[in-house]
Amino acid sequence: MGTAVAGQEGWQEDVFCVLRQHGVKHVVYVPDTSHSTAIRLAEADNEINAIVLTTEEEGIAYLAGAWLGGERGALLMQSSGVGNCINMLALHSCVRFPLLMVVGMRGDWAELNPWQCPMGRVTEKALNLMNVMTWHVDRAKDVAPLLHGAATMAFNGDHACAVLLGQRLIGGT
Repeated sequence: MGTAVAGQEGWQEDVFCVLRQHGVKHVVYVPDTSHSTAIRLAEADNEINAIVLTTEEEGIAYLAGAWLGGERGALLMQSSGVGNCINMLALHSCVRFPLLMVVGMRGDWAELNPWQCPMGRVTEKALNLMNVMTWHVDRAKDVAPLLHGAATMAFNGDHACAVLLGQRLIGGT
């Protein structure tokens, strides 16, 4: 990823802080630069299990298991990984467990990699079709309040929620 738009610094730590405030004990992810700060902080935190995945849909099953064990978790992924999760999102429809996802968007602004554009254009629609509530954020000051709201809805209401970190926030390629 390239450089974020001027004035958009500091939000990366907010992601981790909000997860911590909501008692998240499991951060599952496929490595991605838009989540590198939250991943690094989760790996350094002795109270959080930071789990690298081979594919994003594993994260949904993992979080269902964490919830069954009485613990909270969050899935960090890139928008291209949402396509890998479509079938597994049916698990939430059948079981209803807290599902919190933070999605680094690709293909929605200043994208140079054409491979990212198709999924980037349909990520939010695909999530909505699978009954996932979504919030798109393009400004650093909105990251913490939107993620806090999504986490509250997920953990207190067993909803599937996703905060989409726009490419204007995370930076162009």
